[in-house]
Amino acid sequence: MGWFAAPCAALVKRILQLALALTLLLAPLGYAHVGSPDVFHEGAAGPYRLLVTIRPPQVVPGVAEVEIRSASPDVRELRVAPVPLTGPGAQYPPAPDILRRAKDDPQFYTGSVWLMACCSWQVRIYADGSGGRGEMAVPVVGVATRTLRMENTMGAALLFFLILLALGAVSISGVYAREGQLKPGLAPDAHLKRRGRRAMIVAGVLVIAMICLGKLWWDSDDNAFQRFIYKPLKMTATLDPGERLSLTLEKSGWLQNVDDLLPDHNHLMHMYLIRLPEMERVWHLHPEMGEAGKFTQNLPALSAGRYQIYADVVHGSGLPETLVGQIDLPGTAGHPLIGDDAGGAGPPLSAARQDRTKAELSDGYRMIWDRPQEPVLPGRLTSFIFRIEDRDGKPATGMELYMGMQGHAAFVAADGSVFAHIHPSGTVPMAVLALTQADPHAGHAMGSSSLPAAVSFPYALPKRGAYRMIVQVKRAGHVETAIFDVIR
Repeated sequence: MGWFAAPCAALVKRILQLALALTLLLAPLGYAHVGSPDVFHEGAAGPYRLLVTIRPPQVVPGVAEVEIRSASPDVRELRVAPVPLTGPGAQYPPAPDILRRAKDDPQFYTGSVWLMACCSWQVRIYADGSGGRGEMAVPVVGVATRTLRMENTMGAALLFFLILLALGAVSISGVYAREGQLKPGLAPDAHLKRRGRRAMIVAGVLVIAMICLGKLWWDSDDNAFQRFIYKPLKMTATLDPGERLSLTLEKSGWLQNVDDLLPDHNHLMHMYLIRLPEMERVWHLHPEMGEAGKFTQNLPALSAGRYQIYADVVHGSGLPETLVGQIDLPGTAGHPLIGDDAGGAGPPLSAARQDRTKAELSDGYRMIWDRPQEPVLPGRLTSFIFRIEDRDGKPATGMELYMGMQGHAAFVAADGSVFAHIHPSGTVPMAVLALTQADPHAGHAMGSSSLPAAVSFPYALPKRGAYRMIVQVKRAGHVETAIFDVIR
Protein backbone atom coordinates (compact mmCIF):
# COMPACT_ATOMS: atom_id res chain seq x y z
CA MET A 1 0.00 0.00 0.00
CA GLY A 2 2.85 2.38 0.79
CA TRP A 3 4.18 2.27 -2.76
CA PHE A 4 0.91 3.80 -4.04
CA ALA A 5 0.00 6.10 -1.16
CA ALA A 6 3.20 8.14 -1.36
CA PRO A 7 2.78 9.05 -5.08
CA CYS A 8 -0.89 9.92 -4.44
CA ALA A 9 0.08 12.26 -1.62
CA ALA A 10 2.58 13.92 -3.95
CA LEU A 11 -0.11 14.27 -6.62
CA VAL A 12 -2.50 15.89 -4.13
CA LYS A 13 0.20 18.39 -3.16
CA ARG A 14 0.93 19.11 -6.81
CA ILE A 15 -2.76 19.71 -7.62
CA LEU A 16 -3.07 22.14 -4.72
CA GLN A 17 -0.01 23.98 -6.02
CA LEU A 18 -1.55 24.15 -9.51
CA ALA A 19 -4.85 25.42 -8.11
CA LEU A 20 -3.07 28.17 -6.18
CA ALA A 21 -1.06 29.14 -9.26
CA LEU A 22 -4.25 29.22 -11.33
CA THR A 23 -5.95 31.49 -8.77
CA LEU A 24 -3.03 33.92 -8.77
CA LEU A 25 -2.92 33.85 -12.56
CA LEU A 26 -6.60 34.63 -13.01
CA ALA A 27 -6.98 37.21 -10.23
CA PRO A 28 -5.39 40.12 -12.12
CA LEU A 29 -7.68 39.64 -15.21
CA GLY A 30 -12.45 43.52 -15.85
CA TYR A 31 -18.75 50.82 -16.51
CA ALA A 32 -18.66 53.99 -17.25
CA HIS A 33 -17.50 54.42 -20.84
CA VAL A 34 -18.63 51.83 -23.35
CA GLY A 35 -15.76 49.57 -24.39
CA SER A 36 -13.22 51.91 -22.76
CA PRO A 37 -12.74 50.90 -19.10
CA ASP A 38 -9.32 52.47 -18.47
CA VAL A 39 -9.18 55.64 -16.38
CA PHE A 40 -7.14 58.65 -17.53
CA HIS A 41 -6.68 61.70 -15.34
CA GLU A 42 -4.45 64.76 -15.43
CA GLY A 43 -4.13 66.72 -12.23
CA ALA A 44 -1.85 68.19 -9.58
CA ALA A 45 -0.38 66.48 -6.52
CA GLY A 46 0.79 69.59 -4.71
CA PRO A 47 3.35 71.31 -7.00
CA TYR A 48 3.65 68.29 -9.33
CA ARG A 49 1.57 67.82 -12.47
CA LEU A 50 0.80 64.14 -13.03
CA LEU A 51 -0.78 62.25 -15.93
CA VAL A 52 -2.33 59.07 -14.51
CA THR A 53 -3.53 55.89 -16.22
CA ILE A 54 -5.35 53.21 -14.22
CA ARG A 55 -6.38 49.91 -15.80
CA PRO A 56 -9.09 48.35 -13.58
CA PRO A 57 -9.33 44.58 -13.15
CA GLN A 58 -12.00 42.52 -14.91
CA VAL A 59 -12.79 40.59 -11.73
CA VAL A 60 -12.95 41.70 -8.10
CA PRO A 61 -10.90 41.09 -6.00
CA GLY A 62 -8.32 41.97 -8.61
CA VAL A 63 -5.28 44.05 -9.42
CA ALA A 64 -5.50 47.50 -11.01
CA GLU A 65 -2.42 48.52 -12.98
CA VAL A 66 -1.20 52.10 -12.39
CA GLU A 67 0.96 54.17 -14.74
CA ILE A 68 1.97 57.76 -13.94
CA ARG A 69 3.95 60.25 -15.96
CA SER A 70 5.27 63.28 -14.11
CA ALA A 71 5.45 66.52 -16.07
CA SER A 72 8.28 67.63 -13.80
CA PRO A 73 11.67 65.96 -13.21
CA ASP A 74 11.57 67.21 -9.60
CA VAL A 75 9.60 64.18 -8.37
CA ARG A 76 11.75 61.77 -6.36
CA GLU A 77 9.15 59.20 -5.35
CA LEU A 78 5.53 58.28 -6.03
CA ARG A 79 3.44 56.01 -3.81
CA VAL A 80 -0.12 54.75 -4.26
CA ALA A 81 -2.80 53.26 -2.02
CA PRO A 82 -6.36 52.04 -2.79
CA VAL A 83 -9.09 53.56 -0.62
CA PRO A 84 -12.91 53.27 -0.78
CA LEU A 85 -14.35 56.32 -2.50
CA THR A 86 -16.82 57.08 0.29
CA GLY A 87 -17.67 55.85 3.77
CA PRO A 88 -15.57 55.34 6.91
CA GLY A 89 -12.95 53.36 4.99
CA ALA A 90 -12.03 56.47 3.01
CA GLN A 91 -10.55 57.96 6.20
CA TYR A 92 -8.13 55.10 6.80
CA PRO A 93 -5.91 54.44 3.79
CA PRO A 94 -3.53 51.48 3.96
CA ALA A 95 0.22 51.84 3.79
CA PRO A 96 1.01 53.01 0.24
CA ASP A 97 3.17 51.04 -2.19
CA ILE A 98 6.13 52.64 -3.93
CA LEU A 99 5.87 52.84 -7.72
CA ARG A 100 8.75 51.68 -9.90
CA ARG A 101 10.59 54.30 -11.92
CA ALA A 102 11.30 53.29 -15.52
CA LYS A 103 15.00 52.85 -16.23
CA ASP A 104 14.88 54.53 -19.64
CA ASP A 105 12.37 57.24 -18.64
CA PRO A 106 12.89 58.72 -15.14
CA GLN A 107 9.58 60.60 -15.27
CA PHE A 108 7.50 57.46 -15.87
CA TYR A 109 6.33 55.25 -12.97
CA THR A 110 4.44 51.94 -12.86
CA GLY A 111 2.86 49.80 -10.16
CA SER A 112 -0.38 48.14 -9.07
CA VAL A 113 -2.97 48.16 -6.31
CA TRP A 114 -5.46 45.56 -5.14
CA LEU A 115 -9.19 46.38 -5.32
CA MET A 116 -10.64 43.96 -2.82
CA ALA A 117 -14.39 44.61 -3.18
CA CYS A 118 -17.02 46.22 -5.39
CA CYS A 119 -17.52 49.06 -6.38
CA SER A 120 -16.27 52.68 -6.15
CA TRP A 121 -12.64 53.25 -5.17
CA GLN A 122 -10.04 55.96 -5.29
CA VAL A 123 -6.32 55.57 -5.79
CA ARG A 124 -4.49 57.97 -3.50
CA ILE A 125 -1.23 59.19 -5.00
CA TYR A 126 1.50 60.59 -2.75
CA ALA A 127 4.31 62.55 -4.42
CA ASP A 128 7.58 63.61 -2.85
CA GLY A 129 10.26 65.76 -4.46
CA SER A 130 12.30 68.93 -4.31
CA GLY A 131 9.09 70.99 -4.12
CA GLY A 132 7.88 69.20 -1.01
CA ARG A 133 5.06 66.69 -0.71
CA GLY A 134 1.78 66.53 -2.58
CA GLU A 135 -1.30 64.31 -2.75
CA MET A 136 -4.10 63.65 -5.19
CA ALA A 137 -6.86 61.05 -5.62
CA VAL A 138 -8.14 59.41 -8.79
CA PRO A 139 -11.52 57.63 -8.67
CA VAL A 140 -11.71 54.18 -10.22
CA VAL A 141 -14.49 51.61 -10.46
CA GLY A 142 -13.80 48.05 -9.36
CA VAL A 143 -16.50 45.73 -10.67
CA ALA A 144 -16.53 42.27 -12.16
CA THR A 145 -17.24 42.64 -15.86
CA ARG A 146 -16.87 39.04 -16.99
CA THR A 147 -16.38 35.43 -15.92
CA LEU A 148 -12.88 34.15 -16.51
CA ARG A 149 -12.78 30.77 -18.24
CA MET A 150 -10.16 28.14 -17.61
CA GLU A 151 -7.78 27.42 -20.45
CA ASN A 152 -8.36 24.10 -22.22
CA THR A 153 -4.87 22.82 -21.45
CA MET A 154 -5.22 23.62 -17.75
CA GLY A 155 -8.69 22.04 -17.69
CA ALA A 156 -7.42 18.88 -19.37
CA ALA A 157 -4.51 18.64 -16.92
CA LEU A 158 -6.75 19.06 -13.88
CA LEU A 159 -9.25 16.51 -15.26
CA PHE A 160 -6.42 14.02 -15.73
CA PHE A 161 -5.27 14.50 -12.13
CA LEU A 162 -8.86 14.22 -10.89
CA ILE A 163 -9.32 10.86 -12.62
CA LEU A 164 -5.94 9.69 -11.36
CA LEU A 165 -6.80 10.66 -7.79
CA ALA A 166 -10.24 9.03 -8.02
CA LEU A 167 -8.74 5.77 -9.28
CA GLY A 168 -6.03 6.00 -6.64
CA ALA A 169 -8.56 6.49 -3.83
CA VAL A 170 -10.60 3.50 -5.00
CA SER A 171 -7.49 1.36 -5.40
CA ILE A 172 -6.10 2.30 -1.99
CA SER A 173 -9.44 1.43 -0.34
CA GLY A 174 -9.46 -2.01 -1.95
CA VAL A 175 -5.83 -2.71 -1.04
CA TYR A 176 -6.40 -1.63 2.56
CA ALA A 177 -9.53 -3.80 2.97
CA ARG A 178 -7.85 -6.80 1.32
CA GLU A 179 -4.32 -6.68 2.70
CA GLY A 180 -4.20 -4.02 5.39
CA GLN A 181 -4.42 -6.51 8.29
CA LEU A 182 -2.38 -9.37 6.79
CA LYS A 183 0.99 -10.27 8.17
CA PRO A 184 3.90 -9.72 5.79
CA GLY A 185 4.34 -12.50 3.23
CA LEU A 186 0.79 -13.89 3.47
CA ALA A 187 -1.56 -13.92 0.45
CA PRO A 188 -5.21 -12.84 0.85
CA ASP A 189 -7.80 -15.57 0.77
CA ALA A 190 -11.12 -15.51 -1.15
CA HIS A 191 -12.93 -13.79 1.74
CA LEU A 192 -10.41 -10.97 1.88
CA LYS A 193 -10.55 -10.57 -1.87
CA ARG A 194 -14.35 -10.22 -1.75
CA ARG A 195 -14.00 -7.69 1.07
CA GLY A 196 -11.50 -5.74 -1.03
CA ARG A 197 -13.88 -5.66 -4.00
CA ARG A 198 -16.76 -4.48 -1.79
CA ALA A 199 -14.55 -1.75 -0.36
CA MET A 200 -13.61 -0.61 -3.85
CA ILE A 201 -17.30 -0.45 -4.87
CA VAL A 202 -18.19 1.59 -1.77
CA ALA A 203 -15.17 3.85 -2.28
CA GLY A 204 -16.11 4.31 -5.96
CA VAL A 205 -19.65 5.35 -5.03
CA LEU A 206 -18.33 7.78 -2.41
CA VAL A 207 -15.79 9.27 -4.82
CA ILE A 208 -18.43 9.75 -7.52
CA ALA A 209 -20.77 11.32 -4.94
CA MET A 210 -18.02 13.69 -3.81
CA ILE A 211 -17.30 14.70 -7.39
CA CYS A 212 -21.02 15.32 -8.06
CA LEU A 213 -21.39 17.34 -4.85
CA GLY A 214 -18.30 19.33 -5.78
CA LYS A 215 -19.79 20.05 -9.19
CA LEU A 216 -23.05 21.21 -7.57
CA TRP A 217 -21.12 23.46 -5.18
CA TRP A 218 -19.08 24.91 -8.06
CA ASP A 219 -22.22 25.61 -10.14
CA SER A 220 -23.93 27.24 -7.15
CA ASP A 221 -20.91 29.43 -6.47
CA ASP A 222 -20.65 30.34 -10.16
CA ASN A 223 -24.35 31.29 -10.30
CA ALA A 224 -23.89 33.49 -7.23
CA PHE A 225 -20.92 35.20 -8.89
CA GLN A 226 -22.95 35.79 -12.05
CA ARG A 227 -25.31 38.01 -10.06
CA PHE A 228 -22.38 40.29 -9.20
CA ILE A 229 -21.13 40.71 -12.75
CA TYR A 230 -21.76 44.31 -13.71
CA LYS A 231 -24.90 44.93 -15.76
CA PRO A 232 -25.74 48.51 -16.75
CA LEU A 233 -29.15 50.03 -16.22
CA LYS A 234 -31.65 49.19 -18.92
CA MET A 235 -32.73 52.17 -21.02
CA THR A 236 -35.81 52.34 -23.24
CA ALA A 237 -36.20 55.23 -25.70
CA THR A 238 -39.56 56.28 -27.16
CA LEU A 239 -40.88 59.30 -29.05
CA ASP A 240 -43.69 61.12 -27.25
CA PRO A 241 -46.17 63.61 -28.74
CA GLY A 242 -44.75 67.06 -29.17
CA GLU A 243 -41.44 65.73 -30.52
CA ARG A 244 -40.19 64.81 -27.07
CA LEU A 245 -37.76 61.96 -26.53
CA SER A 246 -38.58 59.87 -23.48
CA LEU A 247 -35.93 57.74 -21.77
CA THR A 248 -36.91 55.19 -19.12
CA LEU A 249 -34.25 53.68 -16.90
CA GLU A 250 -34.84 50.32 -15.23
CA LYS A 251 -32.77 48.28 -12.81
CA SER A 252 -30.91 45.38 -14.39
CA GLY A 253 -30.84 43.13 -11.33
CA TRP A 254 -27.42 44.42 -10.31
CA LEU A 255 -26.56 46.71 -7.38
CA GLN A 256 -27.47 50.15 -8.71
CA ASN A 257 -30.69 52.20 -8.41
CA VAL A 258 -32.42 54.75 -10.62
CA ASP A 259 -33.22 57.27 -7.85
CA ASP A 260 -29.72 58.06 -6.56
CA LEU A 261 -28.24 60.07 -9.44
CA LEU A 262 -25.84 62.96 -8.87
CA PRO A 263 -25.70 66.10 -11.02
CA ASP A 264 -22.56 66.31 -13.13
CA HIS A 265 -21.92 69.80 -14.56
CA ASN A 266 -25.39 70.68 -13.20
CA HIS A 267 -27.11 67.93 -15.24
CA LEU A 268 -28.30 64.50 -14.14
CA MET A 269 -27.79 63.13 -17.64
CA HIS A 270 -25.50 63.98 -20.56
CA MET A 271 -26.80 62.44 -23.76
CA TYR A 272 -25.15 62.18 -27.16
CA LEU A 273 -27.54 61.62 -30.06
CA ILE A 274 -25.70 60.51 -33.22
CA ARG A 275 -27.26 59.87 -36.62
CA LEU A 276 -26.52 56.46 -38.15
CA PRO A 277 -24.89 55.05 -40.15
CA GLU A 278 -22.73 58.00 -41.30
CA MET A 279 -22.42 59.76 -37.92
CA GLU A 280 -22.41 63.08 -39.74
CA ARG A 281 -24.76 64.78 -37.25
CA VAL A 282 -24.39 64.84 -33.48
CA TRP A 283 -26.18 66.51 -30.57
CA HIS A 284 -25.00 66.87 -26.98
CA LEU A 285 -28.25 67.16 -24.99
CA HIS A 286 -29.29 67.13 -21.34
CA PRO A 287 -32.63 65.40 -20.66
CA GLU A 288 -34.52 66.45 -17.55
CA MET A 289 -35.74 63.91 -14.99
CA GLY A 290 -39.35 63.99 -13.82
CA GLU A 291 -40.04 60.99 -11.63
CA ALA A 292 -37.19 58.64 -10.73
CA GLY A 293 -35.72 56.99 -13.81
CA LYS A 294 -37.87 58.98 -16.28
CA PHE A 295 -36.10 61.53 -18.51
CA THR A 296 -37.49 63.69 -21.31
CA GLN A 297 -35.83 65.89 -23.91
CA ASN A 298 -37.29 68.23 -26.51
CA LEU A 299 -35.74 67.16 -29.81
CA PRO A 300 -34.07 69.61 -32.18
CA ALA A 301 -34.77 69.60 -35.91
CA LEU A 302 -33.85 66.10 -37.14
CA SER A 303 -33.94 64.32 -40.45
CA ALA A 304 -35.63 60.92 -40.48
CA GLY A 305 -33.42 57.95 -39.67
CA ARG A 306 -31.89 55.80 -36.99
CA TYR A 307 -30.05 57.45 -34.10
CA GLN A 308 -27.54 56.09 -31.61
CA ILE A 309 -27.97 57.15 -27.98
CA TYR A 310 -25.21 57.32 -25.36
CA ALA A 311 -26.43 58.60 -21.97
CA ASP A 312 -24.03 59.33 -19.08
CA VAL A 313 -25.26 59.25 -15.47
CA VAL A 314 -23.49 59.16 -12.09
CA HIS A 315 -24.81 57.30 -9.05
CA GLY A 316 -24.56 58.60 -5.50
CA SER A 317 -22.05 55.85 -4.71
CA GLY A 318 -19.70 57.37 -7.28
CA LEU A 319 -20.42 54.73 -9.92
CA PRO A 320 -20.65 56.32 -13.39
CA GLU A 321 -22.53 54.58 -16.19
CA THR A 322 -23.00 55.08 -19.91
CA LEU A 323 -26.33 53.71 -21.13
CA VAL A 324 -26.70 52.71 -24.76
CA GLY A 325 -29.73 52.57 -27.06
CA GLN A 326 -31.03 53.23 -30.55
CA ILE A 327 -34.22 54.73 -31.88
CA ASP A 328 -35.79 55.29 -35.30
CA LEU A 329 -37.08 58.85 -35.56
CA PRO A 330 -39.21 60.57 -38.19
CA GLY A 331 -38.22 63.96 -39.49
CA THR A 332 -38.94 66.60 -36.87
CA ALA A 333 -39.47 70.35 -37.11
CA GLY A 334 -37.77 70.44 -33.72
CA HIS A 335 -37.43 72.77 -30.78
CA PRO A 336 -34.67 75.38 -30.47
CA LEU A 337 -31.59 74.34 -28.52
CA ILE A 338 -31.47 75.93 -25.07
CA GLY A 339 -29.06 76.07 -22.16
CA ASP A 340 -26.07 73.78 -22.59
CA ASP A 341 -27.63 71.77 -25.43
CA ALA A 342 -25.60 71.91 -28.63
CA GLY A 343 -25.23 70.19 -31.98
CA GLY A 344 -22.90 70.03 -34.91
CA ALA A 345 -22.07 68.36 -38.19
CA GLY A 346 -19.10 66.86 -39.97
CA PRO A 347 -18.25 64.80 -43.03
CA PRO A 348 -19.97 61.39 -43.29
CA LEU A 349 -18.04 58.32 -42.23
CA SER A 350 -17.85 57.13 -45.81
CA ALA A 351 -15.80 60.27 -46.58
CA ALA A 352 -13.69 60.16 -43.39
CA ARG A 353 -10.08 61.22 -43.86
CA GLN A 354 -7.44 60.75 -41.23
CA ASP A 355 -5.36 63.60 -42.62
CA ARG A 356 -8.18 66.13 -42.14
CA THR A 357 -7.04 68.35 -39.27
CA LYS A 358 -9.17 71.46 -39.89
CA ALA A 359 -12.88 71.97 -39.18
CA GLU A 360 -14.82 75.10 -40.04
CA LEU A 361 -16.77 76.79 -37.26
CA SER A 362 -19.16 79.74 -37.28
CA ASP A 363 -18.17 83.34 -38.12
CA GLY A 364 -15.22 82.15 -40.21
CA TYR A 365 -13.44 80.62 -37.24
CA ARG A 366 -11.93 77.13 -37.42
CA MET A 367 -10.66 74.39 -35.15
CA ILE A 368 -7.25 72.84 -35.81
CA TRP A 369 -6.25 69.38 -34.56
CA ASP A 370 -2.56 69.44 -33.65
CA ARG A 371 -2.03 65.89 -34.77
CA PRO A 372 0.95 64.34 -32.92
CA GLN A 373 4.04 63.38 -34.87
CA GLU A 374 4.09 59.83 -33.53
CA PRO A 375 1.29 57.43 -34.58
CA VAL A 376 -1.87 57.34 -32.46
CA LEU A 377 -1.62 53.71 -31.38
CA PRO A 378 -4.18 51.71 -29.34
CA GLY A 379 -3.27 51.63 -25.67
CA ARG A 380 -0.85 54.56 -25.94
CA LEU A 381 -1.90 57.57 -23.87
CA THR A 382 -2.05 60.59 -26.16
CA SER A 383 -2.78 64.26 -25.59
CA PHE A 384 -5.30 65.25 -28.26
CA ILE A 385 -4.76 68.99 -28.69
CA PHE A 386 -7.16 71.30 -30.55
CA ARG A 387 -6.64 75.00 -31.33
CA ILE A 388 -9.28 77.57 -32.27
CA GLU A 389 -8.27 80.25 -34.76
CA ASP A 390 -10.01 83.27 -36.27
CA ARG A 391 -10.28 83.87 -40.02
CA ASP A 392 -6.77 85.39 -40.03
CA GLY A 393 -5.17 82.36 -38.40
CA LYS A 394 -4.72 84.09 -35.05
CA PRO A 395 -5.68 82.47 -31.71
CA ALA A 396 -9.37 83.01 -31.09
CA THR A 397 -10.55 85.43 -28.45
CA GLY A 398 -13.73 85.33 -26.43
CA MET A 399 -13.27 81.71 -25.31
CA GLU A 400 -15.63 80.70 -22.49
CA LEU A 401 -16.18 77.77 -20.18
CA TYR A 402 -18.63 75.16 -21.42
CA MET A 403 -20.36 73.61 -18.39
CA GLY A 404 -17.45 74.61 -16.17
CA MET A 405 -14.81 73.10 -18.44
CA GLN A 406 -12.53 74.41 -21.15
CA GLY A 407 -14.06 71.88 -23.52
CA HIS A 408 -15.74 68.51 -23.90
CA ALA A 409 -14.87 65.68 -26.26
CA ALA A 410 -16.37 62.31 -27.16
CA PHE A 411 -14.49 59.45 -28.81
CA VAL A 412 -16.86 57.12 -30.66
CA ALA A 413 -15.87 53.98 -32.55
CA ALA A 414 -17.34 53.78 -36.04
CA ASP A 415 -18.98 50.46 -35.16
CA GLY A 416 -20.46 51.92 -31.95
CA SER A 417 -18.53 49.55 -29.67
CA VAL A 418 -16.57 52.34 -27.95
CA PHE A 419 -17.82 55.60 -26.45
CA ALA A 420 -15.86 57.81 -24.05
CA HIS A 421 -16.82 61.28 -22.83
CA ILE A 422 -13.58 63.14 -22.05
CA HIS A 423 -12.72 66.38 -20.25
CA PRO A 424 -9.40 68.21 -20.22
CA SER A 425 -8.79 66.53 -16.86
CA GLY A 426 -9.47 63.08 -18.30
CA THR A 427 -12.22 60.47 -18.24
CA VAL A 428 -13.35 60.85 -14.63
CA PRO A 429 -16.73 62.63 -14.28
CA MET A 430 -16.44 65.78 -12.20
CA ALA A 431 -19.24 64.61 -9.90
CA VAL A 432 -17.16 61.55 -9.01
CA LEU A 433 -13.93 63.52 -8.66
CA ALA A 434 -15.66 65.91 -6.25
CA LEU A 435 -16.41 62.97 -3.92
CA THR A 436 -12.67 62.62 -3.27
CA GLN A 437 -12.22 66.27 -2.31
CA ALA A 438 -13.55 68.63 0.32
CA ASP A 439 -14.30 71.33 -2.25
CA PRO A 440 -17.39 70.26 -4.26
CA HIS A 441 -16.21 72.39 -7.18
CA ALA A 442 -12.71 70.93 -7.24
CA GLY A 443 -11.56 69.96 -10.69
CA HIS A 444 -13.78 72.52 -12.43
CA ALA A 445 -12.15 75.40 -14.22
CA MET A 446 -14.51 77.81 -12.48
CA GLY A 447 -14.26 81.56 -12.68
CA SER A 448 -11.55 81.89 -15.31
CA SER A 449 -11.72 85.32 -16.97
CA SER A 450 -9.34 84.60 -19.83
CA LEU A 451 -9.09 81.20 -21.47
CA PRO A 452 -6.51 80.02 -23.99
CA ALA A 453 -7.62 79.22 -27.52
CA ALA A 454 -6.48 75.61 -27.20
CA VAL A 455 -7.74 72.58 -25.31
CA SER A 456 -6.17 69.17 -24.69
CA PHE A 457 -7.80 65.83 -23.86
CA PRO A 458 -5.80 62.86 -22.47
CA TYR A 459 -6.99 59.53 -23.88
CA ALA A 460 -5.81 56.18 -25.25
CA LEU A 461 -7.78 54.36 -27.93
CA PRO A 462 -8.76 50.98 -26.44
CA LYS A 463 -8.41 49.00 -29.69
CA ARG A 464 -7.71 49.32 -33.39
CA GLY A 465 -10.39 50.73 -35.66
CA ALA A 466 -11.95 53.95 -36.91
CA TYR A 467 -13.03 56.60 -34.39
CA ARG A 468 -14.90 59.89 -34.58
CA MET A 469 -13.67 62.64 -32.30
CA ILE A 470 -16.43 65.10 -31.36
CA VAL A 471 -14.91 68.25 -29.83
CA GLN A 472 -16.97 71.06 -28.29
CA VAL A 473 -15.85 74.45 -26.99
CA LYS A 474 -17.68 77.68 -26.25
CA ARG A 475 -16.84 81.06 -27.76
CA ALA A 476 -18.74 84.34 -27.60
CA GLY A 477 -21.76 82.67 -26.02
CA HIS A 478 -22.05 79.95 -28.70
CA VAL A 479 -21.08 76.28 -28.41
CA GLU A 480 -18.93 75.21 -31.36
CA THR A 481 -18.76 71.57 -32.47
CA ALA A 482 -16.06 70.01 -34.66
CA ILE A 483 -15.70 66.41 -35.83
CA PHE A 484 -12.41 64.71 -36.70
CA ASP A 485 -11.41 61.13 -37.51
CA VAL A 486 -8.62 58.86 -36.36
CA ILE A 487 -8.18 55.47 -38.00
CA ARG A 488 -5.93 52.79 -36.56
